[in-house]
Amino acid sequence: MPAALTVEPGGHRVDILGIVVVLGLVEGLTEFLPVSSTGHLILAGHWLGFEGDEANTFHIVIQIGAILAVVWEYRRQLFGHAWGLVREPVARSYYANLVLAFLPAAVLGALLHSFLKQHLFTPRVVALALMGGAIAIYVVEMLRFQPRVHAVEDMSRRQALGVGLAQCVAMIPGFSRAAATILGGLVCGLDRPTAARFSFLLAIPTILGAAVLDLARSASALDLQLLGQIGIGLVVSFLSAWLAIRWFLQFVSHHSLRVFAAYRLVLGVLVLLALRGE
Repeated sequence: MPAALTVEPGGHRVDILGIVVVLGLVEGLTEFLPVSSTGHLILAGHWLGFEGDEANTFHIVIQIGAILAVVWEYRRQLFGHAWGLVREPVARSYYANLVLAFLPAAVLGALLHSFLKQHLFTPRVVALALMGGAIAIYVVEMLRFQPRVHAVEDMSRRQALGVGLAQCVAMIPGFSRAAATILGGLVCGLDRPTAARFSFLLAIPTILGAAVLDLARSASALDLQLLGQIGIGLVVSFLSAWLAIRWFLQFVSHHSLRVFAAYRLVLGVLVLLALRGE
């Protein structure tokens, strides 16, 4: 990808390579936090002047880098359970729960993918969804659901389906897949670390499926330049997501999610204020 390629947001010439790196960092650092990586990518792309169908495809596909970070972080559990699928009930239950939780968003995503991408990937929708998700975090934290499950392997089918249904709300860009699934897990009786881990693992089929679907539908628009940008974004998002996963697990083991709710509210209000003149 030629480093001299530029765009001109707001009259300023910005190196596209710098934009790709920034967006890769935004994706990796926010994918597994309850703040909405897609929302942050849309906002960052809007103010960097990196928008349109190609930009939306880039936003979705670089999430694969973050997914690879989850696979790497949980490689022992994932491959260990995969090896025991035939003879170990725990391994079969582990993967059955992931499949069950994945299905609701998979079905709705396949039906609504084009509509969502064309009509909801806007800064204003993101701002409203950020604020709505913040309220949801405050409500769930206030209700203080009693945790009954302390390991992903101990989840029931009903709990897995409950988290999967909650994930469907995250199709609105800005709400946050991580927020929806972690909150869904808390409501269903998972403790915080378990809800976070299951959210991370559920991201693998969910985001990979969305990325493959988008690539298939956008194949005709792909060229070597866009593929090069995606490749750089994947590497950056992988490294930053791996660091974010490790940090967030430590944080959520000892703290509530209220700080993220406060951040979302402030960001949502600021975005709406900034959009008044547009």
